[in-house]
Amino acid sequence: MISEAVLPKGLDHASFTRAVAEYRAIVGEEHVIVDLERLVPYTKIMIPEDEGLHQASGAIAPDGVEQIRQILAVSTKYKIPLWTVSTGRNFGYGSAGPATPGQMILDLRRMNRIISVDPELCTILVEPGVTYRQLQDHLDANNYDMWLNFPSPGPIVGPVGNTLDRGVGYNRYGENMSHFCGMEVMLADGSLIQTGMGGVPGSKAWQCYRWGFGPWIDGLFTQSNLGIVTKMGFWLMPKPPAFRPIGIGLPTPQAAGKALDIMRRLRMNMVIENMVLGETTYPIAMKVKRSDIYQGEGAIPLHVLEEVRKKLGVPRFSAALTLYGTSEQLDVNEKIIRDAFAGLGEVNVFDPKGALEHVFRNQIGLPNLDEFGVYNFRGGGGSAWFALVLPLSGAEFVKSMDICRPIFEEFGFDYMGGLMVGPLARHAEHVMDLLFDRSDPEEMKRAYACFDKLLSVNVAAGYAPYRVNTAFMNKTAEAYGPAQRDLNRRLKNALDPHGILAPGKSGIFN
Repeated sequence: MISEAVLPKGLDHASFTRAVAEYRAIVGEEHVIVDLERLVPYTKIMIPEDEGLHQASGAIAPDGVEQIRQILAVSTKYKIPLWTVSTGRNFGYGSAGPATPGQMILDLRRMNRIISVDPELCTILVEPGVTYRQLQDHLDANNYDMWLNFPSPGPIVGPVGNTLDRGVGYNRYGENMSHFCGMEVMLADGSLIQTGMGGVPGSKAWQCYRWGFGPWIDGLFTQSNLGIVTKMGFWLMPKPPAFRPIGIGLPTPQAAGKALDIMRRLRMNMVIENMVLGETTYPIAMKVKRSDIYQGEGAIPLHVLEEVRKKLGVPRFSAALTLYGTSEQLDVNEKIIRDAFAGLGEVNVFDPKGALEHVFRNQIGLPNLDEFGVYNFRGGGGSAWFALVLPLSGAEFVKSMDICRPIFEEFGFDYMGGLMVGPLARHAEHVMDLLFDRSDPEEMKRAYACFDKLLSVNVAAGYAPYRVNTAFMNKTAEAYGPAQRDLNRRLKNALDPHGILAPGKSGIFN
């Protein structure tokens, strides 16, 4: 039974039924889903908006580019939009749900082939459905000494989707956008393009040199709806001869700001290669329930959190980094770090063979799901990440916390934020998780209002997100100004004149 409520805009029931039959003729009946019960995994969102605003009409799962080409032809014929996902686990950013209702999910999970691995150059070429867990198992089975640069939910998400949404990992490579090389992209008209060196028949350097010849177009297909990425190359980090996880405890926001300035200098001089710094409320939330530490109204008071930290023996702020290299290099760099932080923070070296905190495990190539514990903290299944870009400055970080924390508290939510330092030591992502109860309508309204104010106040102060959930894509696109938005619209009209590919992605429409 196909519900009238989720039909693509402008399409009647009979036309949609014919389109579904044509989709099934392409991929097989079992790979086209249109009944609402089976669609639940695709529209089960965590963001503070009603699921009906992101209800898909159905889902289609092709197993290769030729099937995608045929699906595009049917979609163009019936004017049915396609919302593409790789694994669909974009938690806190909209998961697999489309930006607007009435789109068909183009689910690329069946396209999960590891096409090539070069253990000498440390490059790979994979399809969108490949997960980090699958890739890690492949590296382990073949004794390849390479580490994956995976994000927090590493094992169950994949490098293609995470990179296209400009996600970050934790080892020395950090920003995944800085370490992909070469794409295969299908445009709305069925044209297939291999970017960069991939345009040369039989290219030997497709995963080695990203720029190719002429305009570099790969960026057009990140956070966009201008094409469907069907293959993507990556550079992996070679396993170092030695590594050393180092944690730095810091007592106050001011100390955290000073520490960030020190780390910027160390990063620019390649003493350190990665760093996460944040308030320890988030790691505490991974391990305890909120009700166990506070039952009052509103946000948890700072003095209550301080008591919890004292009991657990953790500082207010902590930084986590891992040194890579030879043992001799690690000894030298550890001394530089200790000297740099003398009198400011407590520097500790963690035993690599012992129990490591989740960030350190991420930094040394051990995929884990530890961070999912944070969703048990408040309960209710609500999560919306607010991710600002800041100049890499201690004063900017303290200012950003001073802007954002009161907004969280105004709406009764707990500030839980930290910094991911960019690979070239010029910027950092101030990432905050807005946790709330989706089953409580009043709390949903407050969460939406909280996120809305975070966005508007920060934009007015000269800051903006680099990545945002589907409920706020339009407002974020507006923040980047009419010139950028108009250019995106012109590109959309040129490459996808019928508006088939993911209307509303990043606020881009025809």
